[in-house]
Amino acid sequence: MTQTGDALAAHLEGEATSVCHCWRLSRSDGTVLGFTDHDRDLLCDGTLFAPESGFTASEAKSSFGLSVDSVDVEGALSAIDISEEDILSGLYDGAKVETLLVNWRDPAMFRRVRVAVIGKVTRRDGHFIAELESENWALDQPNGRTVRRDCDAELGDSACKVNLADAHFAGTGTLVRVEDGGVVIVDGIGGFSNGWFDNGVLTWTGGAHAGRKERIVSHGRAGDAVRLSLWREAALGGEAGDAFSIVAGCDKRFSTCRAKFSNGVNFRGFPHLPGDDAAYGYVNEEGVFDGRALVR
Repeated sequence: MTQTGDALAAHLEGEATSVCHCWRLSRSDGTVLGFTDHDRDLLCDGTLFAPESGFTASEAKSSFGLSVDSVDVEGALSAIDISEEDILSGLYDGAKVETLLVNWRDPAMFRRVRVAVIGKVTRRDGHFIAELESENWALDQPNGRTVRRDCDAELGDSACKVNLADAHFAGTGTLVRVEDGGVVIVDGIGGFSNGWFDNGVLTWTGGAHAGRKERIVSHGRAGDAVRLSLWREAALGGEAGDAFSIVAGCDKRFSTCRAKFSNGVNFRGFPHLPGDDAAYGYVNEEGVFDGRALVR
């Protein structure tokens, strides 16, 4: 136990205590936010913890062994601190949350009681509920490779090795307008064929959403305009002229890897795996059973 922890332990053994909970949230983009269930700002361990969020927590428990413990934290959606748009954009996925027990009369006296990551986030009636899962959560995730037909690499990573800086696979453009259903009309990528950016990634480089990434569902033309359908749960904002960069998409199939990216030698799947369709199939007069590869 640290000297600070010793002092807090002594305080907790007294007849009257003055403690509260503080939560320090660290997002993957480097942003750090502080919240507390106390009624005033607290500066503790280099972080300012704000009370305006109305954070409350459910009962927490700690178990022996490798089971994944969880606790729910509830707070109000706020345009200043946590917005629904940020949650839907995935900025809080996997964020680290430290729970501190703090003596609000002397914030230098605190103890870190839990470190967790944000799992499931639900929203209703202007509030959000974040499920905090213990670090044992990482032990419950699939590791290693899976034997399957599709590629298990991410386009452009060290296993895939496709150079996404190549102008053949990447482009830049600007927003023309936003339509309903997560559809945007853009300019600057008219030289690419329809479907080239299906399953690709668009990154905003200008405007209010600069730095955010969007997964592209489909890419095509509507007359002379280029139309992108983005995977989103909420309406997309933006202004005409907002700049973006974009990279081609991959559907993880061997035929696409070979034809679109000329990268069949680095394909990280098992395209000749028979699968259930072959395992449960049977011989018939229309079939061809000559032992040739399923994918050529």
